[in-house]
Amino acid sequence: MSTKESTFVTGDLVNCRIGESKTEGSFITCRDGMAVVKLESGYNIGVPEGDCSLISRPEIMESAEPAEAEQNQNLPQVTIVSTGGTIASKIDYRTGAVTSQFRATDILHAIPGLASIARFRAIQLCNILSENMTPAIWQQLARAIYEEIKGGAEGVIVTHGTDTMAYSAAAISFMVQTPVPIIFVGSQRSADRPSSDNLMNGLCAAKTAISELGEVAVVMHANTSDDICAIHRGTRVRKMHTSRRDAFQSHGTHPIGIVAYPDLTVSLSPEAMKRGSRSLTLADNLEEQCALITYYPGMDPAILSAYTGYKGIVLSGTGLGHVSSRFIERLSDLIRDGMTVVMTSQCLNGRVCDRVYDTGRDLLSIGVIEGEDMLPEAALVKLMWVLGNATSPEQAREMIQESLVGEIDRRSVA
Repeated sequence: MSTKESTFVTGDLVNCRIGESKTEGSFITCRDGMAVVKLESGYNIGVPEGDCSLISRPEIMESAEPAEAEQNQNLPQVTIVSTGGTIASKIDYRTGAVTSQFRATDILHAIPGLASIARFRAIQLCNILSENMTPAIWQQLARAIYEEIKGGAEGVIVTHGTDTMAYSAAAISFMVQTPVPIIFVGSQRSADRPSSDNLMNGLCAAKTAISELGEVAVVMHANTSDDICAIHRGTRVRKMHTSRRDAFQSHGTHPIGIVAYPDLTVSLSPEAMKRGSRSLTLADNLEEQCALITYYPGMDPAILSAYTGYKGIVLSGTGLGHVSSRFIERLSDLIRDGMTVVMTSQCLNGRVCDRVYDTGRDLLSIGVIEGEDMLPEAALVKLMWVLGNATSPEQAREMIQESLVGEIDRRSVA
C-alpha cells in the first residue's frame, strides 16, 4: 500500500470524526487517504484523513538516552539472549513505533521490576521474525547459551517470537545439557496494547531463571487472567492459539511448574529437572536435511520424490500413526536408500501404535520408527539432532526411541 503526503505530521494531536461522535488521538501516518491514529487507550484506528482536524502540534524534542540502570551485584547473574520478538520492546507513544531492545539497561527500563530479581547482561544474537528462524541460528544460540553458562550465568533467558518458539526450545533442549534454567519467553501482544503480556511474562521468566529448575522451559501465561504463568518443558509445548495470551500449552504431560503473579512465587513439579543435577555440555551438530510432512487424505506418494537426498523425514500421520497404503512402496525405497523415517500423530494426545492395523504393521515392516507420543515438531528437531550426532543407523534408531530430555512420556496424560 502506498503512503501519501499528509497534512499532518507524526505526533500531531488530532480530533477524528467517527459517525456522529468524535475522539482524540495522536497521528502516526497516512496510508491511501486513511489516517492511522493512536488512541489514549493504546490501540490504533484508521479513519479517513479528511475526517481529522488538527488540535495541536507538540514540540518535537530529541529523546535522551536512558540513564544506565543500577544493578545489585549481590543478586544472581542472568543473561538475556535476544533473537527478536516484542517481549522487551520499547514503545514510542508519539509515533506508535515498537522497537526491540538489546542492552541490559534498555530491557531493565522496558520491564520494570527486573532489577530487583537478578543482575542482567544482554546479548543480541539476531533480530528476526520467528518464522525466519533456521537450524543454523539454533546452533549459534546453543553456543551463545553454553558460553554464558560456562562463564558463570546462573540462568539464561531467551527472548523469542512466539510463532516458532516451541521449535527453538526443543532444539536447545537437545543441544545444551544444562545445570541451570534456560527460559524461553515471548509476548503474544505488543507492549503498546493495554492487554500486553510482556511485563508479566518477562518477570515470571526472570524469576524462573533463578529458580531451582535445571532444564529448558517456556514460560508464558497459563490462562487469560494475570495471575499465573506456566512453566512448560521445552520438548512438550505447543502454541495453540494465534493471539490468546495463554496460547502455549503442554501436551502429553502437565506443565513442570507455575509462577504465581504478582508475588512471583515459583512452584516446580516433582517431574522437573532440578538445578545442578546435570553437568554442562554442548552437542550442537544438526543434520539440516530433514523434513516434517503432514499426511492428508488423497495425498500423492509422488510428493516424497521432492525429498530425495534428504537424510530424514518425520511423518505426521493420522490417528495411531497412519498414511495411505499407497505410501508403503515409496517409503520402503527411501528407507532402503538410507533415509530415517519417524512416524508421529496429528492427534495432540496419545501415542503412535502401528501394531493395531495392517497399514501400521506394514510401516513397521519396512523400517518406519514409531515416534511414541512426541509432538511432530519436537520429533523433527530431535531427528535433526540425532542424525547429526549418532555414529550409526542402529544408534540413531535407539536414540530416537529413547526419551533423552523428556520428549517422550511413557505414561500418557489422559
